[in-house]
Amino acid sequence: MQRCLTATIALHTAFRRKTFAIHCKHTAAMSTLLINQPKYAWLKELGLAEDNDGVYHGTWGGKGEVITSYCPANNEPIARVRQATIGEYEETVQKSREAWKVWADIPAPKRGEIVRQIGDALRKKIDVLGRLVSLEMGKIYVEGVGEVQEYIDVCDYAVGLSRMIGGPILPSERPGHALLEQWNPVGLVGVITAFNFPVAVYGWNNALALICGNVCLWKGAPSTPLTSVAVTKIVAEVLEHNSLPGAICSMTCGGADVGTAMAKDERVNLLSFTGSTHVGKMVSLMVQERFGRQLLELGGNNAIIVFEDADLNLVVPSAVFASVGTAGQRCTTTRRLILHESVHDTVVERITKAYNQVRIGDPWDPSTLYGPLHTKQAVEQYLAAVQKAKEQGGTVVCGGKVIDRPGNYVEPTIITGLAHDAPIVHTETFVPILYVLKFKDEEEAFAWNNEVKQGLSSSIFTKDMGRVFRWLGPKGSDCGIVNVNIPTSGAEIGGAFGGEKHTGGGRESGSDSWKQYMRRSTCTINYSKELPLAQGIKFE
Repeated sequence: MQRCLTATIALHTAFRRKTFAIHCKHTAAMSTLLINQPKYAWLKELGLAEDNDGVYHGTWGGKGEVITSYCPANNEPIARVRQATIGEYEETVQKSREAWKVWADIPAPKRGEIVRQIGDALRKKIDVLGRLVSLEMGKIYVEGVGEVQEYIDVCDYAVGLSRMIGGPILPSERPGHALLEQWNPVGLVGVITAFNFPVAVYGWNNALALICGNVCLWKGAPSTPLTSVAVTKIVAEVLEHNSLPGAICSMTCGGADVGTAMAKDERVNLLSFTGSTHVGKMVSLMVQERFGRQLLELGGNNAIIVFEDADLNLVVPSAVFASVGTAGQRCTTTRRLILHESVHDTVVERITKAYNQVRIGDPWDPSTLYGPLHTKQAVEQYLAAVQKAKEQGGTVVCGGKVIDRPGNYVEPTIITGLAHDAPIVHTETFVPILYVLKFKDEEEAFAWNNEVKQGLSSSIFTKDMGRVFRWLGPKGSDCGIVNVNIPTSGAEIGGAFGGEKHTGGGRESGSDSWKQYMRRSTCTINYSKELPLAQGIKFE
């Protein structure tokens, strides 16, 4: 039905004088868009309109399929975006690579200054952009603002990093020789992001890639195109103000066709992909087939382990935030709560009470703590997972049903009684379902944490310092994020973010993640008049 409506609108746009009847239909369709309602007039502060171009490479365009963005809280249409054709993708890549020739010649600290200006531009729009994230993705308003803040924080981090990137000078075994490392940009960084963090994940990649001397080509999620357009407009204005090519930060809204083109394109020197493990595997194979570089941030089946000595006043709010936050749609969401048998019943009782007090409502209402799922398909996945859990021996102690209200709302759910290796427990379902397991000893708990295919985030709650260091050590957690007495979600930007195994092995944001966006050369310089060979070899 929606495709028919879109087709009618497109037809009228091309032949608007054809009939009065079509004119009436078009006017009615436009009036239903949220952007035309006074309540949502703030969307125009971001440069958005009823119909928006979905391609940017210094100029705006979009000749592909027209898609409509919907609000998950009520399933009403917000506005429309014209996606890229493959021809426009090709043009964007060409212009991006031309822009790189300009950008790569700019000293890193000067590139950092541009990134600083991007951060400042985001600061000016943080409230309205956070509201858009909330409206289009469905996360609560404070999380939407927090996501924009994360991009700003990474910009600040990258500005300092732009004056610190460097390789070591190493001792040479040959007299009159210098041995050093030189780091250079890879070139064009393709960034494919997911719906659940439509601003922050691009920010992690964009800020670091830029100060390293790369240009970026962004394809956001097809279900959050307005956020992609709004962010790109903010960044483009900064580039334009500095008389720099807009294609330094280009964008192509699109579906699987554009994503596949990016994965197969040898001109994309690094492809950063955030999404499901299933799709990530396909992307990885395409990139690897051309011996390309990739940065994968995929799924997570994250666990909190609670030992008998844990401070339950820390456990309860941590578990609730990590399992309910963003309606269970973070890659770092806690999906398994592994409780020592001595505290199991108490923790379940307290968390169930807390779940029942979670304020559910419109995500843009400041008092709301829990909003909708992103799509109707996610609601179906939620119901299917609850049913499978019951069939595999689980007991629903809280939630388990769809909420009777407009939008994609489901009850945050707690399920007990499942085996640690039940198929549903080992399945990452991107919904707010928490599986509670009961363990007897440390060895068992650590093993259960590590037995799932993903290896993103993990946490234990304990006061035993010996256990803490066993958890951090080689026989402890096999995840990329290993926490103690804090939730699995809510990572800081200063550390490297990413995971192991089926999570993909990529690292973004802090620490030495910048190395992912650069290529390393080992350089030997002979400043003598002799030619000694390494390892003392004589060739005379």
